[in-house]
Amino acid sequence: VQLQASGGGLVQAGGSLRLSCAASGIIFSISAMGWYRQAPGKQRELVATISSGSSTNYADSVKGRFTISRDNAENTVYLQMNSLKPEDTAVYFCNAKRLGFSYWGKGTQVTVSS
Repeated sequence: VQLQASGGGLVQAGGSLRLSCAASGIIFSISAMGWYRQAPGKQRELVATISSGSSTNYADSVKGRFTISRDNAENTVYLQMNSLKPEDTAVYFCNAKRLGFSYWGKGTQVTVSS
């Protein structure tokens, strides 16, 4: 499974960004997909996940501001990020789980200025 993320950038506090992650390669039986982030000096943390049946899970810090969605036909997962805060600044990583294995894409930088 290869994951290609896009959509990061620089935005002012209160602004919005939309991240996309397209899966390719051997993609059948992908179950959950999701987004994680890692800020400088911090551990990687879960942002949001979505199952193949579209059940979602969010970190408390992003609930009500971020929305994860999934297009199974296009094998793509999205993260709509609204009301961004400086503390959302991090490298965001796409993740896919398939048959007990976890796959990661290269990160995309999100920077929120105050």
